Amino acid sequence: MSQADLFANVDHDLTQPLTCAQKEVLERAVAKIVLLGAQVGVSADQMILLLESGMTVGELLEYLVAQNAESA
Repeated sequence: MSQADLFANVDHDLTQPLTCAQKEVLERAVAKIVLLGAQVGVSADQMILLLESGMTVGELLEYLVAQNAESA
């Protein structure tokens, strides 16, 4: 099963626990985001603050990619 298959159903009931496979995919995704943040000088704590202030995960990724492009 591919990662896309694991999260293909966007109607997933968020009140239900994730499967082990879904947890593993989520953990790898978060680790990659944290690594990208570190490469561009944004700490995990800073990313958490951005998310808590209302930024979506998609917006955070766009921000990190833009920071990466600026630092290249």
